[in-house]
Amino acid sequence: MNVTADAPTAPSAPAAPAAAIDWNEAFCSEGANCFRFGLDGSGRAYIGSTLSPGEYVSDSVEALRALISAVKAGAADHLL
Repeated sequence: MNVTADAPTAPSAPAAPAAAIDWNEAFCSEGANCFRFGLDGSGRAYIGSTLSPGEYVSDSVEALRALISAVKAGAADHLL
């Protein structure tokens, strides 16, 4: 899984080219906690928050599918 922020972490680090991500409409719960899912042209999957639009995590579609299945099965219930 890759975690990305638009701004580089070190002043001398070269900026990575921004991926052209096709974001879906944001999913919002109570209190306007909104997350969005997206895909790029090469088929990588992305998850981002609307509060920090330039920050997101990315991985393969298969990894995103496994994450969603695990969350549905209760793997993250201890966080609630």
